[in-house]
Amino acid sequence: MSAHPYEYYIDIVTKRYFDGVDNYNLEQVLDCFHEDAVLTEVTSMTVHEGRDQGIRAMFEGLFDAHSRIWHGNFVHTADTGNEAICSQFSVEVTPKGADEELRYENCNRFYLKDGKFTRVYVYMSGENLLK
Repeated sequence: MSAHPYEYYIDIVTKRYFDGVDNYNLEQVLDCFHEDAVLTEVTSMTVHEGRDQGIRAMFEGLFDAHSRIWHGNFVHTADTGNEAICSQFSVEVTPKGADEELRYENCNRFYLKDGKFTRVYVYMSGENLLK
């Protein structure tokens, strides 16, 4: 049985993780991860290892490349017994120097241990933005 209620999983994904991404708050984003976490962008099989190395560098690149990032229209399925949540959502991003925004419909699978992400799998509907 999970130590966290169903709502905790939705809150860490939306009110902590994606809120941090959308507001360019790198420390808030990284605080959602364990030190040895792994984030995999599955569509291109790009793997980012370690909160303070690969995952930090990935988000620094994402923030540097875009003037606007927004996530919303969430649909969640949480599996509290296995400490996991699957989140489907819309993404709007505007690359720096571009007039047009890009729109995606993505899905992330988050696995947690002790309330923080250990593994995250990102499925993108377009080009990989998490390089």
